[in-house]
Amino acid sequence: MQRRTFLAAGAAAALARPAIAQGNARLLRFVPEGNLQNPDPIWTTTTIARNHGFMIWDTLYGQNSRGRPSPQMAAGHEVSADRLTWRFTLRDGLLFHDGEPVRAQDCVPSILRWAKRRGLGQAMLARLDEMRVLDDKRFEIRLKQPYALMLEALGTDTCFIMPERISRTDPFTQIKEYVGSGPFRFVLNEWVSGAKAVYARWEKYQPINVAPEFTSGGKVANFDRVEWIIMPDPATATAALQQGEVDWVQQPLVDLLSVLRAAAGVKVLVNDTVGVVPMIAFNHIHPPFNNPKLLRALLPAVEQKEFVEAAMGAEPELYHVPAGVFTPGLPMANEAGLEVFTAPRDLALARRLVAESGYKGEKVVLMAPSDYPATQAICQVTRDLFQRVGLDVDYVSMDFGTLVQRRASREPVEKGGWSSFCTTYEGLSVATPASHFPIRGNGFDGWFGWPTSPRIEALRDAWFDAPDLAAQQKICQQIQLLVWQEVPYIPVGQWFIPTALRTNLVDVVKAPFPIFWGARKT
Repeated sequence: MQRRTFLAAGAAAALARPAIAQGNARLLRFVPEGNLQNPDPIWTTTTIARNHGFMIWDTLYGQNSRGRPSPQMAAGHEVSADRLTWRFTLRDGLLFHDGEPVRAQDCVPSILRWAKRRGLGQAMLARLDEMRVLDDKRFEIRLKQPYALMLEALGTDTCFIMPERISRTDPFTQIKEYVGSGPFRFVLNEWVSGAKAVYARWEKYQPINVAPEFTSGGKVANFDRVEWIIMPDPATATAALQQGEVDWVQQPLVDLLSVLRAAAGVKVLVNDTVGVVPMIAFNHIHPPFNNPKLLRALLPAVEQKEFVEAAMGAEPELYHVPAGVFTPGLPMANEAGLEVFTAPRDLALARRLVAESGYKGEKVVLMAPSDYPATQAICQVTRDLFQRVGLDVDYVSMDFGTLVQRRASREPVEKGGWSSFCTTYEGLSVATPASHFPIRGNGFDGWFGWPTSPRIEALRDAWFDAPDLAAQQKICQQIQLLVWQEVPYIPVGQWFIPTALRTNLVDVVKAPFPIFWGARKT
């Protein structure tokens, strides 16, 4: 029996299971993309930790569907004529989940902790003269040189506002408390990693009186309780949604979309218009991928369509190729050097280049997340690619939480390290050099794999100071050409993730990741 047929039959057979938890308009049961293992969205870069962060913390500014910032916790700001002094004022009525008021004294260390781990924040710190509290409601940021992306930094990333005692935690150490500032509070005593995470409506949260749009606007919590139910098996999640045991499956398996589209009481939507970019990451500090010649040798054999079809199946409207360094469809995307993917594929050339690169037969440990089906699919294509060009591959399957822990290891493979893994980045995250971690060339201060590239770093710095969009786009073309030379990672396409909900769940905010405010049951 074919895999897709088997999965569909399994999901359909589950229709006889008794339904539970139906009819409660104040409860939302949600199946997330994976397990919430590390709930500190500053310490880790996982998307599920980011999604968790938006559940319980608020931001000074939000982001609308066009990627523009707008006031959220901030009532507004003033900027000096020379653009060097920014003064921010908090809006009234802001409370943390322990009942304490949100103060400027909380905002300053929250911004500083976030800034040390995120690209937009690091660029701000490089230009920072002083950040100081003026009073409980106001703080000031003084710069040594103008920073045109100040509001984007505070409003289009994960700059969550936490209590001062929490935000003073070293950014490279996980926090121990999860006292939020947003519309839902984290029910810590019910969190069981690998099983569930629970959120309760924070009744004292005061949303602004504006319609919600992405992470901006009024964050109205219509549910008293939101339960994230971890279901690694996609057929189980599909059956649970069909039976009304859950209300929302974030990322249904593409193989099962036809089953869900035919199911009564279920709808399949594509709320994600930006998509995600799958990629192959490499460990640049140990053999064999500390060799740029070997990395370049892989490019003639990479057929992006093979990767996206492995993940998206017979759903061509859900993917796009070719994909370069920056998210297709967004302003920084360009065609510089894209012939590395659009020219005819040449496996014989790739094999010859591998042999000429000096590859000595070192073992390649390829890590694959067993609980992320789409990512696992591109890992399987990557394994086949590596083997076809002549690499000695050790394919290691593990849950995503274990992969996240192991990828932090800088040990060689014989001591528990790794050589490569596959992952995805949301389109907004790799849309500009500011938040595009995989292109960073800052070595051990950078993303997992730790490539070093002074040339890419210099161009990235220049991008922050570019006077206009045209200048920014030109720099991004130069960055893309360098990526094909130095190969910090390999993008393998773009896809758009469908989501599946019960038909009585309405007013779900359109966004690249799940947003829970505004949603309600009819």
